[in-house]
Amino acid sequence: MAKAKFFLDTRRSKPGSPSVLKVAIGHRDKTSYISLTARLLPKQWDAEHSLVINHPEQQLLNIYIMGVKQQVDRTIFILADNGSLQSMTANDIKLEIERKLNPEKVEEMEQKQRSKNLFAARYLKFTESKIGSTHRIYMETYKRMLEFAGEKLNGLAFEDITKEWIISFDHYMMRQSPSRNARNIHLRNIRAVFNEAIDDEVTMFYPFRRFQIKNEATRKRNLKVEDFRKFINFPCEEHAQKYLDMFKLMFMLIGINIVDLCNLKEIDSEGRINFYRAKTNRLYSIKVEPEALEIINKYRGENWLLDILDRYKDYKDYYKRMNRALKKIGPVKRSGLGGKKTYEPLFPEISTYWARHSWATIAASLDIPRDTIAHALGHGGNTVTDIYIDFDERKVDEANRRVLDWVLYGKK
Repeated sequence: MAKAKFFLDTRRSKPGSPSVLKVAIGHRDKTSYISLTARLLPKQWDAEHSLVINHPEQQLLNIYIMGVKQQVDRTIFILADNGSLQSMTANDIKLEIERKLNPEKVEEMEQKQRSKNLFAARYLKFTESKIGSTHRIYMETYKRMLEFAGEKLNGLAFEDITKEWIISFDHYMMRQSPSRNARNIHLRNIRAVFNEAIDDEVTMFYPFRRFQIKNEATRKRNLKVEDFRKFINFPCEEHAQKYLDMFKLMFMLIGINIVDLCNLKEIDSEGRINFYRAKTNRLYSIKVEPEALEIINKYRGENWLLDILDRYKDYKDYYKRMNRALKKIGPVKRSGLGGKKTYEPLFPEISTYWARHSWATIAASLDIPRDTIAHALGHGGNTVTDIYIDFDERKVDEANRRVLDWVLYGKK
């Protein structure tokens, strides 16, 4: 049975200063406290009889205390009588009593807790920590949710984002995104916010225990070594050669993303490029092999390591032009002298991302360990094991050298 006791809390009071009168709620070896409005000096409180003494307003204060005691006893009795007390904690009982004593204060506290537990506000706060394309993708997810739920989204708590809500949201996205994997990006973004909220003890609710995000098999985005050699060595048109060179450079730099390639500043004294990857904001270091350095020197920039951002307004503009050019590379036919060109692309679906996938596929074909490939691609780095193990960068350097020797010279 829960017990209540009045006491004067002098633990934090300065000598000669009044202290707060409190009610201690004890239940199951735990105690929660309710602060009352009365402030008393130690000589003004009779602890044995729970009475105010030697105080100019002692009569009014004792009436107030008697009223509080009656409300506390009545609440505990009702909770015990209806069987609720058995499953409650001391803090639960405290809140139930405070709801009777000071309903406005409890409502304010609960409103603050609800605000803390609002999903959309937490989602936007989580998104603020993201940068570059990752931030844009998270905001696109928020836009999709807002289109689906309307202004109601801003009032939803984590507990409102149920399995059924997620299924309905997924069905809504099907209208614009028939691709399962494209929709999964948005579902993973929602799941990431739930994971963080659980870690921060904002909620214990987790709808993804009952909802699995399943991938569809995607079309390949890599070239076998024979096709890769054919592509990078193809005698393409002069205007396309610079894009093909950059594609080769991306491959030689272990599939570096175009945004990171454009923003490189320098090669350090040890012959390495060091940068924070835009997608993950993780520090990344790659040894520049002689073949890569040759291409870099061919396209040296004034303000950047490469001249891309010296010539284009931003990486997106260059990225679009490069992908269009890569998709056209192949035999070119012309109808008559000075006639219209007809392209026969070697790989009409190729893009810059194929450099990254091809590096990984070729590395795997050389039996390079999976953890080395993962580290080379910038994966991992977030587990406890990754924090305490200093991965030997020489393994990645050796892996890249092996891949280049096999692709460029046929040496295994």
